[in-house]
Amino acid sequence: MPSEFKNEPMTDFSRPENAAAFKKALDEVSASLGRTYPMWIGGREVTSSQTFASIDPARPAVVIGHFQKGEPSHADDAVAAAAEAFKTWSHEPVERRADLLFRAAALMRERKHLFSAWMVYEVGKSWPEADGDTAEAIDFMEFYGREMLRYADKQPLTPLAGERNELEYIALGVGAIIPPWNFPNAILVGMTTAALVSGNTVVLKPSSDSPGVAWQVVQLLRDAGVPDGVLNLVTGPGGGPGNRLVEHPHTRFVAFTGSKEVGLGINERAARLQPGQIWIKRVIAEMGGKDSIIIDKSADLDQAVEGVTVSAFGYQGQKCSACSRAIVDAAIYDTFLEKLSERVRQIRVGPTDDPGNYMGPVINKSAHQSILGYIETGRQEGRQIVGGEALPGDGFFVQPTVFADIQPDATLSQEEIFGPVLAVIKARGWEDAVAIANNTEYGLTGAVYTRDEEKIQDAKRRFHVGNLYFNRKCTGALVGVHPFGGFNMSGTDSKAGGRDYLALFLQAKLMSRLQ
Repeated sequence: MPSEFKNEPMTDFSRPENAAAFKKALDEVSASLGRTYPMWIGGREVTSSQTFASIDPARPAVVIGHFQKGEPSHADDAVAAAAEAFKTWSHEPVERRADLLFRAAALMRERKHLFSAWMVYEVGKSWPEADGDTAEAIDFMEFYGREMLRYADKQPLTPLAGERNELEYIALGVGAIIPPWNFPNAILVGMTTAALVSGNTVVLKPSSDSPGVAWQVVQLLRDAGVPDGVLNLVTGPGGGPGNRLVEHPHTRFVAFTGSKEVGLGINERAARLQPGQIWIKRVIAEMGGKDSIIIDKSADLDQAVEGVTVSAFGYQGQKCSACSRAIVDAAIYDTFLEKLSERVRQIRVGPTDDPGNYMGPVINKSAHQSILGYIETGRQEGRQIVGGEALPGDGFFVQPTVFADIQPDATLSQEEIFGPVLAVIKARGWEDAVAIANNTEYGLTGAVYTRDEEKIQDAKRRFHVGNLYFNRKCTGALVGVHPFGGFNMSGTDSKAGGRDYLALFLQAKLMSRLQ
């Protein structure tokens, strides 16, 4: 039996030997940029008639790699390969499937800085953000391997005289895994390995903004011993192979993380019965948030300012868990704004291969333009107190931006921006603050800064989010510690990194016989 699960420690980059090791990894990845990569279907390298480039968002002229622009026919081939492999993989002993994850986790631990370096270049993560992403990927594999062993144990049933009853969790079938670019290692690994260890086979369709990281993960899982056909990689646009994977009659389930709009489209497509389909497809979707931190008048303001700042501007605000609304009691509103402005102005922005830069670029040109559009809206809806500009140069850089005096129903208060833009809202008191916190269509994360125990208990009852934190930031959920997933338009109530998660990739079979 494996040892008790423990979270992977973060790297201390203040130690010179760790910083040197990471710099070496950056140099190694930099030297490998620009290559052309195939898809991986049924144990074979597969190419398409066209390719697309993944670029460095800090230096758009730098090509991370050229990847195949897959077509619906490639999705068909991948589903066929996965369906054939399912016949044997679903009956592989649970212990062997769990051991595969443990081997993969050990390999990623050995290659930790290389995976993180890929994220620095391909998606603009800072050293600590990339390191945390890789640590979370390792955690998912270690945790889900142990979880599958637990699910495989004898399940408790009420005894009945004269009968022998058993309940067993079995795999679903072929799964389409569609991960996002913002956690291109952790979320991809989490969804993929949860499916694999449960006995399912997978067709992985990564974001076109992060196919390089996906390729590295597939190679690692192959090195760990994933059989041919059990894991297949198809790259390309969501509107081509992505839609086909969702609609294919032999796809049994879809695991998706991304925007609300895309998630709702996947849910709708998956719900349509296709010719030859004999099941209702299962959709596991995490779709984002509009997350609030309440700052009560009793709060430690220095602590609250720091928590809001790192929650709002860590990884450029490109997290579904990011704080995009600070709801501040009127009694301390002006003082909070003064302290927040001073803190945010200290943030340094630039290419994240430089460890001195806290914020890097946003992911692509489209996001850059969208965020600048929201900033223009913010100037009409409130008072800009920090930032508000794109940085000069070719990279997709935006200053950390804060708007004060935003109304609770304003665009900046309601729509997910997915960038470094924070709306500060004045609350008339505690009741008003809670009402504002609950006034969006989302319900993913939230936090409350207060010294008042009664308000903490009240928030537990009435602040309607899946992950609620007190006197700490609203980002940074740890596998096994903070099972992650939200309510309403934030998704399908899955709890990644929790003890319920693998049940989403399994179905229960009851077997009864007379004694």
